[in-house]
Amino acid sequence: MVFNLYYYHSFNMVFCVILLSVSFLISFFSLRFIFFQFIYDRIRVIYKAIHKRKEAGRNFNAKFNNRADMIHQVEADVNEWDREHNQELEQLRQMATYRKEFIGNVSHELKTPIFNIQGYTSTLLEGGLEDENINRKYLSKIEKNINKMISIVNDLEAISKLESGRIKPDFKVFEPEKLIAEVIESFEDRANEKKIALSFKKHYEKMKSIEADRHLINQVLANLILNGINYAKEGGFVKVELFDMDKHLLIEVTDNGIGIPDKDLPRVFERFYRVDKSHSSNTGGSGLGLAIVKHIIDAHGQKVNIRSTEGIGTTVAFTMKKV
Repeated sequence: MVFNLYYYHSFNMVFCVILLSVSFLISFFSLRFIFFQFIYDRIRVIYKAIHKRKEAGRNFNAKFNNRADMIHQVEADVNEWDREHNQELEQLRQMATYRKEFIGNVSHELKTPIFNIQGYTSTLLEGGLEDENINRKYLSKIEKNINKMISIVNDLEAISKLESGRIKPDFKVFEPEKLIAEVIESFEDRANEKKIALSFKKHYEKMKSIEADRHLINQVLANLILNGINYAKEGGFVKVELFDMDKHLLIEVTDNGIGIPDKDLPRVFERFYRVDKSHSSNTGGSGLGLAIVKHIIDAHGQKVNIRSTEGIGTTVAFTMKKV
């Protein structure tokens, strides 16, 4: 009897322990669920507000999904934010580098003519002005350097207006053959000084018309032909060719100059980028010609590309909409 009573009490104790343990576990998991649900609901409210702000900033009203897994949504958004933030930082770094290069390039381009003008002026003031063999020669050199500075300033202004959208093409229908002939004629004297042969050929019979801004295309052709003359070999050539490309005309300007190394080709349309630094002082250009060409052709919604072989020559080609 005592033995049975002992086991009975032992059983009751074990049962109570098990019951208490189960009750504790149920209470623990219930409280844990309530606590996490409380936190989860707060996260949902906060994330919903963040979601609205984020989509409002993108001008896009995406419907908020209340049943979505907020933890995974928050994780995905944090990863997206991190990716976008890194992209923005990289863009800022590139812009900072670009600004430094741009300021350095402008300073370099203006420094040479300024120092030249200063030197020639000093020589004239120190007595050269009275010497007829010196004064006119040096005044002519001063004028040449002033004109170079004016060219740089004008090109910088053109680049600024093109980038800001203040220059918009005035589309008119005209015949490119006539415009090309006019531009070539305007550079004949300069080409003759270097014994450069200028030529023009169209690879079709009937006259064609394009729809573009005549003044801006004139500027494009002038920059390309001038580049060709400056970099062509003495006794070489610069030729302009027209090709009928169904809905477009392809205009190519080719020279047999120094050419461009493959590593430099991706950067030739950048401002002030020069392939041959030692040759740049003799060209008289601002270093902005190809950058202006790129902006003008882009403003027309057309394409421009360049191909070149070092030591053989360069071809710049762009399209224009045919009428």
